Amino acid sequence: MEELLQKIELYKQEIEAYKAADAESAEEFRIKYLGTKGLVKSIMGEMKQVPGDRKKEFGQILNDFKQFAENKYELLKTASDGGTTEVKNLKDYSLPGDQLPLGSRHPLSLVRNRIVSIFQRLGFSVAEGPEIEDDWHNFTALNLPENHPARDMQDTFYINQKPDWLLRTHTSSVQVREMEKGQLPIRIICPGRVYRNETISARAHCFFHQVEGLYIDENVSFADLKQTVYFFVQEMFGKEVRVRFRPSYFPFTEPSAEMDISCTICGGDGCQLCKHSGWVEILGCGMVHPQLLENCGINSNKYTGFAFGMGVERITQIKYNVNDLRMYSQNDVRFLKQFTAGI
Repeated sequence: MEELLQKIELYKQEIEAYKAADAESAEEFRIKYLGTKGLVKSIMGEMKQVPGDRKKEFGQILNDFKQFAENKYELLKTASDGGTTEVKNLKDYSLPGDQLPLGSRHPLSLVRNRIVSIFQRLGFSVAEGPEIEDDWHNFTALNLPENHPARDMQDTFYINQKPDWLLRTHTSSVQVREMEKGQLPIRIICPGRVYRNETISARAHCFFHQVEGLYIDENVSFADLKQTVYFFVQEMFGKEVRVRFRPSYFPFTEPSAEMDISCTICGGDGCQLCKHSGWVEILGCGMVHPQLLENCGINSNKYTGFAFGMGVERITQIKYNVNDLRMYSQNDVRFLKQFTAGI
């Protein structure tokens, strides 16, 4: 018992005198005294030699010795790293916070929100629907039966597990779902992502975004359609922009038209954006086909309506002069940071 006490006292003197010039020396101290084969463990192993009536007393001495060694190690470690351990634990809340870089809205989101805002001022509400659609809502109800040649214009992603289901090729399917509800009149816009199996290039992508509009009521005319899209063009591109309509074909509208605006880049003089024609196509439109109304349970003798649809990427290209469709989905910060929080 007395020999153990003398050993402990001797080790305490060694520990007290130990100095560490660097982190390596501090680690050597830890291994020598506090390691699994260190002196502290060795001394504790000799508890079996202590008489039973003094084990409690000696246990307390050993615990104090171990604590003494651990405290010395913490001091050596702090001194060896220049006192940075204590500094790291201090927090100065008076210091300014770290600056975080400000993000920006995606250009497609900016333009989509602007389109929605313009039509909401005309009384249109927003309607949304599923991106995975059935054949009826995406094609058949819109006057595109199974063998209709217009289906060839839309290369479709079909769901393998059930061929009757597909990724929607346009947001017209949302219009069908709203018409089937039978809650008239209807005045909606349908923004959303759509999918077509196309080769990715500067002018095409396998997914893109649309905003389609629908207005159904009694005595709706083509003149109502023209004034609606005129208002949109003036609010989006300015009152000096000119508009023209060209006859076109869509299975779900009759009559149908494509609408062009004078090029906002060259002012109609001719440039690369307008292919030197002076005009840029921005949307398709027309009066809702009577058969479509009947397909959705609406009396075509009483109600008429118009519909229109535009690509958000196309409007964004004209607004910001973006010449490559792929840039919208590359997540390149150098491109995205050019856009502010609003337009």
